[in-house]
Amino acid sequence: MSIPLILAGLITGILLGVFGSGGSIVTTPALLYLLHVEPKSAIAMSLGIVAITATITAWQHWLRGNVNLKITAIFGLFGVAGTYAGALIGVITPVVIQLGVFALVMYAAAWKMIKPQPQHKSVGAAAVDCPGGYCDELRYGHIALHGIAVGVLTGVVGVGGGFLIVPALVLLSGLSMKQAVGTSLSIVALKSFAGFAGYAGAVAIDYRMMALFTAIAVSGSIAGSLLSHHLPADLLKKGFGAFLLLVASYILFKSVLFN
Repeated sequence: MSIPLILAGLITGILLGVFGSGGSIVTTPALLYLLHVEPKSAIAMSLGIVAITATITAWQHWLRGNVNLKITAIFGLFGVAGTYAGALIGVITPVVIQLGVFALVMYAAAWKMIKPQPQHKSVGAAAVDCPGGYCDELRYGHIALHGIAVGVLTGVVGVGGGFLIVPALVLLSGLSMKQAVGTSLSIVALKSFAGFAGYAGAVAIDYRMMALFTAIAVSGSIAGSLLSHHLPADLLKKGFGAFLLLVASYILFKSVLFN
Protein backbone atom coordinates (compact mmCIF):
# COMPACT_ATOMS: atom_id res chain seq x y z
CA MET A 1 0.00 0.00 0.00
CA SER A 2 1.58 3.28 -1.14
CA ILE A 3 1.97 6.46 0.91
CA PRO A 4 0.08 8.58 -1.69
CA LEU A 5 -2.86 6.17 -1.49
CA ILE A 6 -2.97 6.39 2.31
CA LEU A 7 -2.71 10.19 2.36
CA ALA A 8 -5.30 10.69 -0.38
CA GLY A 9 -7.72 8.30 1.32
CA LEU A 10 -7.38 10.01 4.70
CA ILE A 11 -7.81 13.50 3.23
CA THR A 12 -10.84 12.37 1.23
CA GLY A 13 -12.52 10.97 4.33
CA ILE A 14 -11.69 13.93 6.56
CA LEU A 15 -13.08 16.41 4.01
CA LEU A 16 -16.30 14.44 3.65
CA GLY A 17 -16.70 14.26 7.40
CA VAL A 18 -15.97 17.94 8.07
CA PHE A 19 -17.49 19.68 5.05
CA GLY A 20 -20.07 17.21 3.74
CA SER A 21 -18.28 17.33 0.40
CA GLY A 22 -14.86 17.56 -1.15
CA GLY A 23 -14.29 13.83 -1.40
CA SER A 24 -14.17 13.64 -5.16
CA ILE A 25 -12.30 16.93 -5.33
CA VAL A 26 -9.40 15.11 -3.67
CA THR A 27 -10.05 11.59 -4.92
CA THR A 28 -10.17 12.36 -8.64
CA PRO A 29 -6.90 14.37 -8.74
CA ALA A 30 -5.21 11.82 -6.44
CA LEU A 31 -6.16 8.93 -8.70
CA LEU A 32 -5.06 10.92 -11.76
CA TYR A 33 -1.78 12.46 -10.61
CA LEU A 34 -0.58 10.35 -7.67
CA LEU A 35 -1.77 6.88 -8.62
CA HIS A 36 -1.66 7.41 -12.42
CA VAL A 37 -5.14 6.08 -13.19
CA GLU A 38 -6.58 6.83 -16.64
CA PRO A 39 -8.90 9.89 -16.46
CA LYS A 40 -12.27 8.29 -17.15
CA SER A 41 -11.45 5.36 -14.88
CA ALA A 42 -10.40 7.83 -12.17
CA ILE A 43 -13.75 9.62 -12.46
CA ALA A 44 -15.68 6.35 -12.17
CA MET A 45 -13.60 5.03 -9.26
CA SER A 46 -13.89 8.37 -7.47
CA LEU A 47 -17.68 8.13 -7.59
CA GLY A 48 -17.60 4.61 -6.13
CA ILE A 49 -15.19 5.57 -3.33
CA VAL A 50 -17.20 8.63 -2.36
CA ALA A 51 -20.51 6.73 -2.51
CA ILE A 52 -19.46 4.25 0.16
CA THR A 53 -17.57 6.76 2.31
CA ALA A 54 -20.38 9.33 2.23
CA THR A 55 -22.95 6.69 3.22
CA ILE A 56 -21.06 5.79 6.37
CA THR A 57 -20.31 9.42 7.24
CA ALA A 58 -23.93 10.47 6.68
CA TRP A 59 -24.95 7.84 9.20
CA GLN A 60 -22.64 9.46 11.77
CA HIS A 61 -24.24 12.87 11.14
CA TRP A 62 -27.76 11.42 11.23
CA LEU A 63 -27.12 10.06 14.73
CA ARG A 64 -26.45 13.69 15.80
CA GLY A 65 -29.64 14.97 14.20
CA ASN A 66 -27.86 16.74 11.35
CA VAL A 67 -29.60 15.09 8.37
CA ASN A 68 -32.87 16.47 6.95
CA LEU A 69 -34.45 13.38 5.39
CA LYS A 70 -37.19 15.34 3.59
CA ILE A 71 -34.67 17.41 1.65
CA THR A 72 -32.50 14.33 1.10
CA ALA A 73 -35.44 12.57 -0.54
CA ILE A 74 -36.33 15.47 -2.87
CA PHE A 75 -32.80 16.56 -3.80
CA GLY A 76 -31.58 12.97 -3.93
CA LEU A 77 -34.40 11.62 -6.10
CA PHE A 78 -33.94 14.25 -8.80
CA GLY A 79 -30.17 14.22 -8.30
CA VAL A 80 -29.92 10.48 -8.94
CA ALA A 81 -31.76 10.84 -12.25
CA GLY A 82 -29.51 13.73 -13.29
CA THR A 83 -26.35 11.91 -12.21
CA TYR A 84 -27.09 8.77 -14.17
CA ALA A 85 -27.79 10.85 -17.30
CA GLY A 86 -24.65 12.91 -16.68
CA ALA A 87 -22.51 9.78 -16.38
CA LEU A 88 -23.71 8.57 -19.76
CA ILE A 89 -22.76 11.97 -21.21
CA GLY A 90 -19.42 11.90 -19.38
CA VAL A 91 -18.39 8.63 -21.01
CA ILE A 92 -18.30 10.37 -24.43
CA THR A 93 -17.15 13.86 -23.29
CA PRO A 94 -13.49 14.86 -23.98
CA VAL A 95 -11.43 14.75 -20.79
CA VAL A 96 -10.17 18.34 -21.12
CA ILE A 97 -13.77 19.59 -21.15
CA GLN A 98 -14.66 17.47 -18.13
CA LEU A 99 -11.75 18.80 -16.06
CA GLY A 100 -12.20 22.38 -17.25
CA VAL A 101 -15.86 22.42 -16.24
CA PHE A 102 -14.89 20.77 -12.96
CA ALA A 103 -12.46 23.61 -12.10
CA LEU A 104 -14.77 26.45 -13.16
CA VAL A 105 -17.71 25.18 -11.14
CA MET A 106 -15.43 24.84 -8.11
CA TYR A 107 -14.50 28.53 -8.47
CA ALA A 108 -18.18 29.48 -8.50
CA ALA A 109 -18.92 27.38 -5.41
CA ALA A 110 -15.90 28.82 -3.57
CA TRP A 111 -17.07 32.38 -4.24
CA LYS A 112 -20.53 31.53 -2.88
CA MET A 113 -19.08 30.17 0.34
CA ILE A 114 -16.43 32.84 0.99
CA LYS A 115 -18.33 36.06 0.16
CA PRO A 116 -20.11 37.77 3.10
CA GLN A 117 -23.79 36.85 3.15
CA PRO A 118 -26.50 39.53 3.47
CA GLN A 119 -28.47 39.25 6.68
CA HIS A 120 -31.76 38.11 5.23
CA LYS A 121 -34.05 35.34 6.32
CA SER A 122 -32.90 32.61 3.97
CA VAL A 123 -29.39 32.52 5.40
CA GLY A 124 -29.22 33.93 8.89
CA ALA A 125 -32.68 34.28 10.35
CA ALA A 126 -33.99 31.07 8.84
CA ALA A 127 -31.72 28.97 11.00
CA VAL A 128 -32.98 30.86 14.08
CA ASP A 129 -36.67 31.08 13.21
CA CYS A 130 -37.01 27.47 12.06
CA PRO A 131 -36.62 24.80 14.75
CA GLY A 132 -34.09 22.17 13.76
CA GLY A 133 -32.45 24.52 11.24
CA TYR A 134 -35.06 24.28 8.47
CA CYS A 135 -38.54 25.53 7.62
CA ASP A 136 -41.67 23.73 6.48
CA GLU A 137 -42.11 26.24 3.65
CA LEU A 138 -39.26 24.90 1.54
CA ARG A 139 -39.04 25.78 -2.12
CA TYR A 140 -39.43 22.23 -3.35
CA GLY A 141 -39.40 23.17 -7.04
CA HIS A 142 -36.07 24.97 -6.67
CA ILE A 143 -34.63 22.09 -4.66
CA ALA A 144 -35.69 19.59 -7.34
CA LEU A 145 -34.21 21.70 -10.17
CA HIS A 146 -30.95 22.10 -8.26
CA GLY A 147 -30.95 18.34 -7.71
CA ILE A 148 -31.15 17.69 -11.45
CA ALA A 149 -28.52 20.32 -12.34
CA VAL A 150 -26.04 19.20 -9.69
CA GLY A 151 -26.73 15.57 -10.60
CA VAL A 152 -25.86 16.07 -14.26
CA LEU A 153 -22.63 17.83 -13.26
CA THR A 154 -21.85 15.00 -10.83
CA GLY A 155 -22.08 12.43 -13.59
CA VAL A 156 -20.18 14.41 -16.22
CA VAL A 157 -17.16 15.43 -14.14
CA GLY A 158 -17.12 12.69 -11.50
CA VAL A 159 -17.78 14.68 -8.35
CA GLY A 160 -20.22 13.85 -5.59
CA GLY A 161 -21.57 17.37 -5.95
CA GLY A 162 -21.37 18.26 -2.26
CA PHE A 163 -19.44 21.46 -2.94
CA LEU A 164 -22.55 22.65 -4.80
CA ILE A 165 -25.12 20.98 -2.56
CA VAL A 166 -23.86 22.57 0.67
CA PRO A 167 -24.15 26.17 -0.63
CA ALA A 168 -27.54 25.34 -2.18
CA LEU A 169 -28.87 23.95 1.10
CA VAL A 170 -27.60 26.93 3.12
CA LEU A 171 -28.73 29.62 0.67
CA LEU A 172 -31.84 27.95 -0.80
CA SER A 173 -33.29 25.90 2.03
CA GLY A 174 -32.18 27.94 5.04
CA LEU A 175 -30.35 25.06 6.70
CA SER A 176 -27.65 25.75 9.24
CA MET A 177 -24.14 24.86 8.04
CA LYS A 178 -23.98 21.72 10.17
CA GLN A 179 -27.40 20.52 8.98
CA ALA A 180 -26.33 21.27 5.40
CA VAL A 181 -23.16 19.19 5.83
CA GLY A 182 -25.03 16.14 7.13
CA THR A 183 -27.84 16.41 4.58
CA SER A 184 -25.32 16.92 1.78
CA LEU A 185 -23.57 13.67 2.67
CA SER A 186 -26.77 11.66 2.38
CA ILE A 187 -27.48 13.23 -1.04
CA VAL A 188 -23.88 12.77 -2.21
CA ALA A 189 -24.06 9.08 -1.33
CA LEU A 190 -27.21 8.54 -3.41
CA LYS A 191 -25.92 10.45 -6.42
CA SER A 192 -22.46 8.92 -6.35
CA PHE A 193 -23.90 5.40 -6.43
CA ALA A 194 -25.99 6.43 -9.45
CA GLY A 195 -22.98 7.97 -11.19
CA PHE A 196 -20.84 4.90 -10.58
CA ALA A 197 -23.59 2.72 -12.04
CA GLY A 198 -23.53 4.87 -15.16
CA TYR A 199 -19.79 4.32 -15.67
CA ALA A 200 -19.60 0.66 -14.56
CA GLY A 201 -19.03 -1.58 -17.53
CA ALA A 202 -18.15 1.32 -19.81
CA VAL A 203 -14.67 2.04 -18.42
CA ALA A 204 -11.93 -0.03 -16.75
CA ILE A 205 -12.06 -0.04 -12.93
CA ASP A 206 -9.34 -1.26 -10.56
CA TYR A 207 -11.57 -2.67 -7.80
CA ARG A 208 -8.66 -3.62 -5.54
CA MET A 209 -7.28 -0.07 -5.50
CA MET A 210 -10.79 1.28 -5.06
CA ALA A 211 -11.42 -0.97 -2.06
CA LEU A 212 -8.17 0.03 -0.34
CA PHE A 213 -8.80 3.73 -0.98
CA THR A 214 -12.35 3.42 0.37
CA ALA A 215 -11.28 1.64 3.56
CA ILE A 216 -8.79 4.39 4.36
CA ALA A 217 -11.28 7.13 3.45
CA VAL A 218 -13.91 5.68 5.79
CA SER A 219 -11.45 5.90 8.71
CA GLY A 220 -10.75 9.53 7.85
CA SER A 221 -14.45 10.33 7.49
CA ILE A 222 -15.25 9.14 11.01
CA ALA A 223 -12.54 11.43 12.38
CA GLY A 224 -13.78 14.31 10.23
CA SER A 225 -17.36 13.82 11.37
CA LEU A 226 -16.31 14.06 15.01
CA LEU A 227 -14.23 17.16 14.27
CA SER A 228 -17.02 18.98 12.41
CA HIS A 229 -19.29 18.73 15.44
CA HIS A 230 -16.95 21.05 17.35
CA LEU A 231 -16.05 23.62 14.66
CA PRO A 232 -17.82 27.02 14.24
CA ALA A 233 -20.12 27.16 11.19
CA ASP A 234 -18.54 30.33 9.78
CA LEU A 235 -15.07 28.78 9.97
CA LEU A 236 -16.36 25.70 8.16
CA LYS A 237 -17.76 27.83 5.32
CA LYS A 238 -14.65 29.95 4.79
CA GLY A 239 -12.26 27.02 5.13
CA PHE A 240 -14.27 25.05 2.61
CA GLY A 241 -14.26 27.94 0.14
CA ALA A 242 -10.50 28.46 0.44
CA PHE A 243 -9.87 24.76 -0.17
CA LEU A 244 -12.00 24.84 -3.32
CA LEU A 245 -10.01 27.78 -4.71
CA LEU A 246 -6.70 25.98 -4.24
CA VAL A 247 -7.75 22.70 -5.82
CA ALA A 248 -9.60 24.37 -8.72
CA SER A 249 -6.51 26.42 -9.58
CA TYR A 250 -4.30 23.34 -9.56
CA ILE A 251 -6.62 21.36 -11.83
CA LEU A 252 -7.10 24.27 -14.24
CA PHE A 253 -3.39 24.91 -14.68
CA LYS A 254 -2.21 21.31 -14.56
CA SER A 255 -4.78 19.59 -16.75
CA VAL A 256 -6.40 22.25 -18.89
CA LEU A 257 -4.12 25.22 -19.57
CA PHE A 258 -0.83 23.31 -19.65
CA ASN A 259 -2.00 19.88 -20.72
